[in-house]
Amino acid sequence: MSLIQKGLPLSTAAAKAGMSEPTGRKYRDLGKLPSAVRRRHDWRTRPDPFEEVWPEVLAYLERDPQLQAKTLFEEIRKRDPQRYRASQLRTLQRKVRLWRASHGAEKEVFFSQVYRPGEQGQSDFAHMTALGIVIAGEIFEHLIYHFVLPYSNWEFAEIAYSESFEALADGLQDALEILGGSPEEHRTDCMSAATHELRKTRGRGFNARYRELLDHYHMKPSKIRPGKANENGDVEQSHFRLKDTVDQRLRLRGRRDFQSLDEYRNFLQGLVRERNEGRRAKFEEELRCLRPLPARRLDATGEVMVKVTRWSTLRILRNTYSVPSRLIGYRLKARIHACEIELEYGGEVVEQFERLRGRERQRINYRHLIHSLIRKPGAFRRFVYQEALFPTVVFRKAYDALVEKSEKWADLEYLRILHLAATTLESQVEEALERLLAEDQVPEYEKVKALAAPSDTGSGPEVTIAEPDLRAYDELLALEEVPA
Repeated sequence: MSLIQKGLPLSTAAAKAGMSEPTGRKYRDLGKLPSAVRRRHDWRTRPDPFEEVWPEVLAYLERDPQLQAKTLFEEIRKRDPQRYRASQLRTLQRKVRLWRASHGAEKEVFFSQVYRPGEQGQSDFAHMTALGIVIAGEIFEHLIYHFVLPYSNWEFAEIAYSESFEALADGLQDALEILGGSPEEHRTDCMSAATHELRKTRGRGFNARYRELLDHYHMKPSKIRPGKANENGDVEQSHFRLKDTVDQRLRLRGRRDFQSLDEYRNFLQGLVRERNEGRRAKFEEELRCLRPLPARRLDATGEVMVKVTRWSTLRILRNTYSVPSRLIGYRLKARIHACEIELEYGGEVVEQFERLRGRERQRINYRHLIHSLIRKPGAFRRFVYQEALFPTVVFRKAYDALVEKSEKWADLEYLRILHLAATTLESQVEEALERLLAEDQVPEYEKVKALAAPSDTGSGPEVTIAEPDLRAYDELLALEEVPA
């Protein structure tokens, strides 16, 4: 059309436009573009294979709109397997999708929210074990505590071992200390660390300790409705983005193992700092609106009184721990932190160990029991926590080898080896067991002792301590006597 208006002949204009002269003449005479005269494609190029059964499919969909096309297709094929091929599933899926676009049920609408600076902070925990992080050769099962300011999307993350109140309190206070202030409101999901079930109304109420924590920082508590994760959408979306960033950086790094927990912690914190760099403008604006922090942190440590049983164990938060037998019968104060537990008696810490994650689990230290068990070897065979008395797989293999030789004396022989590990170095005893097993020798106590703890240790190094020269002190005293 442009070329014709410029005075070119029809044949030349059509050739330059990439069409024949008759086609060009048609569009010239109509005075319309090809797109304006193209007929809408509203006919089928092949017969509809589901035309006969569609009323039946429609009846299913009207009764239950959530039925999937694949389920309906399998039902149809079951009745007439010769008529329909597996490749025709996609045709039925398009037909069902078209019906849903015109007659389907209404879907839930999500509404973007507007936040003010310093108005709200959101907290949640995210599982990280699926990323396959390895610490010192072992898969690291853990979570992260995640805090986000929705207005600026500034985030804070730190390693956590459970969704406990102590982990929530430590993580939130660490985040607020880095911020240097607190928002007006703090939002969580219905996690048990912050809420509990109300028996009468069947709703969720805030825990007393959680309210005390927020009152200390002058924040209002809020929570989402059960099952409505979108109401805590900013931190939920940050979970996905942060985990994806960690995964991508690990892929770029080429390995997922770290030599220590501190190395992994520094790696994670470095990524969070990088992500926060792009939010600095809105973050600076948000900082000016935060409330000042109190003069001190709130001690969120839980305390319970426990009694050590005659089995040299105690129960804390539905988990079982062993303690030294000297504490049997004592009532101790257990101070429960996010990652560890301290046992106090008379104001002094008498034992400290890592806190177990989950419930109905056990942490039994063979060093707490072996001195009594070696005097009662008959108790070993049916001991409830027998598996805890095999520190490593090598010790288990050694016991099996002893049983294979003589089941009668295997228990006592193994307990003597375990006692040797408790009183010397476990690593040396393990090396001795490995060596004997590799040589197809039965790892008897005397053989293990000869390799791991030989009696001839040799004389120790001679250390000569010279007498101090007191003249240096005389010179200092003399300087003090000199008048100013």
